[in-house]
Amino acid sequence: MQSMPSGPQASLRTPVAAGERIESLDLLRGVAVLGILVMNIYAFAMPFPAYTNPFVMGGTEPWNLATWVLTHIFFDQKFMTIFSMLFGAGIVLMMDRARARGASFGPLFFRRQFWLLVIALMHGYLLWGGDILFFYSVVGVLAYLFRESPPRKLVVIAILILPIPLVMNYGASLYVEQLMVESARIEAEVAAGGEITDEQQATLDAWRESRGFLAPTDEDVQEELDLYAGSYLEILRGRAPELFGMQLAALPFFVLWRVLAMMLLGMALMKLGVLSGERPGRFYRRLALVAYGLGLPLTVLSAWGYFSHDFDPIWNLTVGAIPNYYGSILVALGHIALVMLLVQSGLARGLVRRLEAVGRMALSNYLMHSIVMTSIFYGYGLGLYGGISRSAQMLFVAGMLAVQLLVSPWWLSRYRFGPAEWLWRSLTYGRLQPMRAR
Repeated sequence: MQSMPSGPQASLRTPVAAGERIESLDLLRGVAVLGILVMNIYAFAMPFPAYTNPFVMGGTEPWNLATWVLTHIFFDQKFMTIFSMLFGAGIVLMMDRARARGASFGPLFFRRQFWLLVIALMHGYLLWGGDILFFYSVVGVLAYLFRESPPRKLVVIAILILPIPLVMNYGASLYVEQLMVESARIEAEVAAGGEITDEQQATLDAWRESRGFLAPTDEDVQEELDLYAGSYLEILRGRAPELFGMQLAALPFFVLWRVLAMMLLGMALMKLGVLSGERPGRFYRRLALVAYGLGLPLTVLSAWGYFSHDFDPIWNLTVGAIPNYYGSILVALGHIALVMLLVQSGLARGLVRRLEAVGRMALSNYLMHSIVMTSIFYGYGLGLYGGISRSAQMLFVAGMLAVQLLVSPWWLSRYRFGPAEWLWRSLTYGRLQPMRAR
């Protein structure tokens, strides 16, 4: 058997051993990746506008509306926020370990990000358009530049860049509102028998493209239902331009600033010992009390605001998104505090170990969500897209979570990595990693 490399070069060619892992980070990753599915199921099972607006699809019965409200308050953006923080924390952890071994961290990190980008593009374009890995692969490179910054500086920068997407949203609302008004005027002219110019047609096309995400008509919804009831190749062709447009628009206008801020905050929390569970129990109790005390009223206000304004897209772009935008960060911190308290209490160790295993295989489990759910809902699978109520979708979530809580520890009792983690690490380190657990 080939001997493993030792000394400084070992850190360049071998991943972190199981004994070097920080259990609290694995546990948080497991909680985050499972929590993300609670929201992603809406995008797997229905047209994307139904993610934000429960009246688009998914049932308007009390239990279906209650499902939307509860997931919005406790899950929407919360677990993605935790996942983004953990990505930033991972940069700090890898840097510290490389420094302790006397190894260069930069080349390894950039190879890691490059191969994550490749995996992300394959995932998004070949499997599911809701991919988030693309944004992590790009934004993570920017976060790397702040790796040496002290916690206070990281928090200040995060606070300063957080409002940028809200300002851009306001500018987008002015553009969308103008499009909506102008398109209505042009359509009235057409209805009266008038002819339209190329410029007016371009305005109509732009509004139809925006309308599909913000205020879809029945025809828009049916068009998406027809697309995802089709064959794999039909879905592939229809998804590619939509995903490209989304990546092109979302990265500079929203995701870059939000995700970067959360990564920087995660770096700060890692350096302060919050995410590694090093703080005393009283710290986490206070954090949970303050974070939930401030955050939950904001997310409840957000849900109430959506209903009271009839899910108006212009209102959402200008004011409606603000309470959950900030409230989700606070609630995410509350979730983190509860997880740390669970670890320190020593309770539910069996569940904690299973969640840690899910976290160690976070990439594999995230990709498994896409493989399984698209096979259930898309036309080339069981074809249930658009046919399952919002509350019933939670049964699919529960089933998926149960499977991963069972399979992940079973797999890791036999292998060192999840299959996707093995591939990512092998590509990053430039050599096949040993797979069998010792």
